[in-house]
Amino acid sequence: MKHELAEALMMDFATRTGLSGKFPPQRYLWTDSFAVCNFLGLFRKTKKKQYLVLALELVDQVHHTLGKHRTDEERVGWISGLPDLEAEKHPTIGGLRIGKKLNERQPDTPYDPELEWHRDGQYFHYLTRWMHTLFRIGQETGDKTFISWAVELACTAHRAFVHTTTTGHKRIYWKMSIDLSRPLVDSMGQHDPLDGFITCLELQSLEKSAGGSENDLSGAIADFREMCESGHWVTTDALGIGNLLENSHRLATLVFSRDIRLHDLLIRLLQETRDSLQAFMDTTSLLAPASYRLPFREIGLAIGLHGLEATAAIAAGDQETSSLVKKLQYFGGLANQIESFWMAHQKASTWIDHRNINSVMFATALEPEGYYGPSNTPC
Repeated sequence: MKHELAEALMMDFATRTGLSGKFPPQRYLWTDSFAVCNFLGLFRKTKKKQYLVLALELVDQVHHTLGKHRTDEERVGWISGLPDLEAEKHPTIGGLRIGKKLNERQPDTPYDPELEWHRDGQYFHYLTRWMHTLFRIGQETGDKTFISWAVELACTAHRAFVHTTTTGHKRIYWKMSIDLSRPLVDSMGQHDPLDGFITCLELQSLEKSAGGSENDLSGAIADFREMCESGHWVTTDALGIGNLLENSHRLATLVFSRDIRLHDLLIRLLQETRDSLQAFMDTTSLLAPASYRLPFREIGLAIGLHGLEATAAIAAGDQETSSLVKKLQYFGGLANQIESFWMAHQKASTWIDHRNINSVMFATALEPEGYYGPSNTPC
């Protein structure tokens, strides 16, 4: 039943957002990142080539929509400023827009924190999400082009978002302008350095295993690692905890399958993830009515919890890691609780208002293999 529901959700999404059918494209980077992985998972499970075709077409549509300037402003063409033929070969080198409905805030427009949520630009954590998506499709197809695009995006994100403060500390801007020329929100996301570090490590590991060049990710890895050393990751945000669980899986894969010597960091990450889950359980978040809850944030936690079985298998030979993963698996029932609740509340305004992101992430929770990838390779 889960498989059939995931298929239905994804085919409806494809039609509704202009990936297939007659509607114009409606691209949003975060949602599309999960959607590509979902189509990969459906292809792996069913062997139906249409799902691989949809994954590839969605990547192309994202690059040709979010890699270019908006249609409601004077600037035209690729964000990178490259001519069309060159930009086609390097579609991520200028970054990718978020895909918000409103245009970005102009330099002379006062900052409005509420309105900023609805304005376009570039988010660091959306870019790392897309890097992982390109990583996954490169794994699945064996086409190194996707890995090259992911690495180019990583280099661009590092160069544009990472900066040094007046006190000499490295930080990451949370949001940049579409052309990456100025910060729109200069605070740093709690988990952004961790996302950047693990994403660059997995890209570098696949480049090495495939005999490719590293495209000089060493500087980015060093900066993100420095920021991680002083980072504090404990959170009560459901989506944030899901992100910690996903990163735990990816880091465990690197440590035990790729011999990346970061065991101490993995243990710390697992401990802070456990502390986060315990703190989350002390809240009343899951007791509130649907109108006061955001489905995609809770579903993000479910997606993270679904990766624990694969993490346990990867770390089976290490007693300290296995013990911590086992403690995390104690919270596994939360995934079913969240999914059952939102299965029954899809007429709530909070579901309908964010229908695309909710339905696509719900499909990921139902069929998470496309996102996590095969268990014997880094994902």
